[in-house]
Amino acid sequence: MKRGHRLVADDNVEIRQEDYDTLIGNPPNLIEHLLEIRGLGIINVMTLFGAGAVRNYKRISLVVYLETWEANKQYDRLGLDEDKLKIMDVELPKATIPVRPGRNVSVIIEVAAMNFRLKRMGVNTAEEFSNRLNAVIEDDVDKKEIE
Repeated sequence: MKRGHRLVADDNVEIRQEDYDTLIGNPPNLIEHLLEIRGLGIINVMTLFGAGAVRNYKRISLVVYLETWEANKQYDRLGLDEDKLKIMDVELPKATIPVRPGRNVSVIIEVAAMNFRLKRMGVNTAEEFSNRLNAVIEDDVDKKEIE
């Protein structure tokens, strides 16, 4: 909330399909505006941070899945593969983020959201990098063929 984000719901989001490609998330009445912080307990985000720190609903555009970091697992390093998750009748892009102590998960999720927004605006850094890499490889192959 201090970084300008707004809470819809903590841990449990009610999802409804508004039309063929739109999902809306909202909080259950029981936990509306409430957030659990381990070690502190339950806090009321609206009372603590103000009305601008909460939302009653929000369109769902991206799924971020947090999983425990596994040392032997191969994780996507470029971002070329796009996973999807189907909720009701809507397929959403899904980012899987490995979590381990010392990683600033909130900042990583912010970056994932900003990168998703950029992709929707037509800026795909992973594709641009891949194209650059392919061009360098082709250039090297061409130079070797000339020699």
